[in-house]
Amino acid sequence: MISVSGLHKSYSELHVLRGVDFEVTAGSIFALLGSNGAGKTTILRILATLLKPDGGTATVNGFDVVSQPAEVRESISLTGQFAAVDEILTGRENLILIGRLRRVDDPKGTADDLLARFGLAEAAGRRVATYSGGMRRRLDIAMSLIGTPPVIFLDEPTTGLDPEGRIEVWQVIQQLADSGTTVFLTTQYLEEAEKLADRIAILHQGTIIVSGTLAELRELLPPASVEYVERQPTLEEIFLAIVKEQR
Repeated sequence: MISVSGLHKSYSELHVLRGVDFEVTAGSIFALLGSNGAGKTTILRILATLLKPDGGTATVNGFDVVSQPAEVRESISLTGQFAAVDEILTGRENLILIGRLRRVDDPKGTADDLLARFGLAEAAGRRVATYSGGMRRRLDIAMSLIGTPPVIFLDEPTTGLDPEGRIEVWQVIQQLADSGTTVFLTTQYLEEAEKLADRIAILHQGTIIVSGTLAELRELLPPASVEYVERQPTLEEIFLAIVKEQR
């Protein structure tokens, strides 16, 4: 569903991406890990056609992000780091507004379906200003699904949320993948990637230094021993060990 090869991007003398390669399978959750400034959002913006690469190729749903940007945009939805909801409107009004902008056949019916799907039906008539952080984020993701895009990009979707709100969003993300949506997720939370992702890639100093399933990444480190009982290394331990090797 997503294919990236040799992606480069620089800002003057600052080389943000230095030849990035990865692929994302349809209907899966792909987590891109990296510290602040690693280039995660730059990759996401290139894939969403908001930024042009300096070199390399990238396709989304079979369309080239440079030569076929309109087709890519029809295939995707992007949820940024902060919830883009109108606090004055109710949850239902937010969804109806986006439905009309995207020219869906039945914006009111679509809004009601999404409110029920994301557990917001009881709060549908309340102004979004009264919503918790987790509720706003769920509404934000619900708005992104209007028009049923096959690919959704989530840029650090649980930043700033409390533990309960994070769990709510995790459940929504898993439901998206279960329904066949391809989810591309950037995150700094190792637990988030460990919990959700089918495949994980670690971005460091502009390149993907390792990529694979959690089981494959665990094979890179020997099991730790705690009171003579072996346990598998956590993703945090894997991340720290791999990044340390690159220094």
